[in-house]
Amino acid sequence: MLRGLYTAASGMTAQQRRHDTITNNIANLNTPGFKGTNAVERSFPDMLLSAMGGPDPSISSIGKLSTGVFTEENLLSMGQGDLQQTNRSQDLALISDILVPGAQFDESGKYVDANGSVTYQPQALFSILTPEGEERYTRNGSFKTAPDGTLLTSDGLRVLGANGQPIQVNVSWDDVKVSATGELMNNKTGLPLDGAPQLRIMRVDNPNMLVREGDGRFRYEGEAAGIRQIAADERVEIRQGFLERSNVDSAQSAVDIMAALRAYEANQKVIQFYDKSLEKAANEVGRV
Repeated sequence: MLRGLYTAASGMTAQQRRHDTITNNIANLNTPGFKGTNAVERSFPDMLLSAMGGPDPSISSIGKLSTGVFTEENLLSMGQGDLQQTNRSQDLALISDILVPGAQFDESGKYVDANGSVTYQPQALFSILTPEGEERYTRNGSFKTAPDGTLLTSDGLRVLGANGQPIQVNVSWDDVKVSATGELMNNKTGLPLDGAPQLRIMRVDNPNMLVREGDGRFRYEGEAAGIRQIAADERVEIRQGFLERSNVDSAQSAVDIMAALRAYEANQKVIQFYDKSLEKAANEVGRV
């Protein structure tokens, strides 16, 4: 009897974590560049049940029993978000559609070949520098400038250029034009700015190696060969005066959160049933 109680309890825990994930997605519907996450669930390892003390040991096997479910991990959904025009010169949006030869990616950015090998669509991100001097990555292009002309994220981190140094301009940012490839030019003269600054846009071959740190920042945990600056011929474009919106689907999130609630309630009813059965076993059957 207690096996069913544990199974239902694990189901409630899994649905609570799923609910938390969806709630976080909904809370960031208006966060520029936000990438939603999907809760992935799996069952605990199955147990093989056998009858003990039977007359024939060869037929004592009963079968497998699942011991519950748990939320294994939250997977990033790196799909492209819609662009919102702001006409603000410091707002930059990334459009990324990097191709891999022979791979036809689905909507989730995954391709599975005939042999079962999985290839993920590479993604492009802005490169930023933390106060500790560590490189981090973001899709939130809502930038601002310091009084000395340094380009900053909305929470004050420096944006890096192609040379690995923070971007700093010697003119008003309103006079800066950012090309589709990330080159910074003087909008009045049409010439590159002093020092020929260019944004550092990084290509991540496997987006699942990105670890969310909060405030729209990611840390890369994969091999060094899996991340590099984008090449000139790759399908990555920067749009000045635009912001990439969150890629969370509000309608689907509403459906998912209701499904999680219903599954939670179903497991709750099972636990209440077991509780009543145990109460009757202890107070009535035990008395006899």
